[in-house]
Amino acid sequence: MSIENTPETPARSSANSGSNLSPEKNVDSGLTASRRPFTFWGPMLLAVLALIFSGMLWEKLSRIQGQLARQSADAGQQSLEAKAWAKQAQETVKDSAARMALVETRLGEATLQRSQLEDLIQSLSRSRDENLVLDIESSLRLAQQQAQLTSSLEPLLAALKTAQSRLQRASNPRLVTVQRAIDRDLDLVKTAQITDLPGMLLVLDEMVALADDLPLANELGRAVSANVKSTESSAQAGPPTVWWQLVLDRVMVEARGLLRVSRIDSPEAALLAPEQGFFLRENLKLKLLNARLGLLARQNDAARNDLLAVSAALKKYFDPNAKKTQLALQLLDKAQTLSKGNPMPRLDGSLAALATVSAGK
Repeated sequence: MSIENTPETPARSSANSGSNLSPEKNVDSGLTASRRPFTFWGPMLLAVLALIFSGMLWEKLSRIQGQLARQSADAGQQSLEAKAWAKQAQETVKDSAARMALVETRLGEATLQRSQLEDLIQSLSRSRDENLVLDIESSLRLAQQQAQLTSSLEPLLAALKTAQSRLQRASNPRLVTVQRAIDRDLDLVKTAQITDLPGMLLVLDEMVALADDLPLANELGRAVSANVKSTESSAQAGPPTVWWQLVLDRVMVEARGLLRVSRIDSPEAALLAPEQGFFLRENLKLKLLNARLGLLARQNDAARNDLLAVSAALKKYFDPNAKKTQLALQLLDKAQTLSKGNPMPRLDGSLAALATVSAGK
């Protein structure tokens, strides 16, 4: 049988061979054997440290990964919340835009309504001013007609004062010229001196009533009757007398009336028959009534001529020394004084200003 080479054989041979080595070789082998633990444990220690370091890194990475996961989750949640807020903000913006559009629409409608309202107010103001101008113009024209008919300044004063107060309440700059014209006409009417027609009519009526009692220049019956009446009144007022004394007084009065000496400058008055006195008084009344009608018809010259004719007839045919004749002459002078007035003032300035404003509108 052949002998197989087992592993132990070389070992042995090596051991044997080693034993046969020199001492230096034995020392080197001892050193090699002493270095083997360091070379074995060093890498193992490094491997353990590396493993520990790797574990620490793994743990740190795990923590970082978890933190990143949490942050990612938080970021996702915040992203969702941000999306929700963005969606809500978008809806709010849309709602605000819709509301803004609605507000703009309503603002446009309000602006349109305001412009329409301003136009309406202006039209109403213009119509009010036009109505005010027309009312004032009509009132002034009516007052002027009334003043012409009545020959009195009261209608003009009342109309002008009313128009002045209405213009002051209106306070419209367009009517300033009208107000100034009315103020000027009001001052003119206040200082005007016109014919006092009512006073003259009263004076003429008194003269007409007095005409029947005016004594003629050559009339004796009225004087005798006046003396008789005065005698009877004195007898009644005094102590009672006997009948024969009353008869004697009446006879004496009649005797004194048989002859009278007086001076008559106008021969027509001296030759006037007693029955013509009635027609003379009636003619005098007609002159006075004609003068009255002339005043009412605004024919002042004709009325003045009639008054002059009445004055001449009184001085020519009637007794100037009689009290009633003197009273009639005084009334006639008063009527002539009242007739010496200025014509009725006209409101041409105010009417022209009103016409200008009405034409301008």
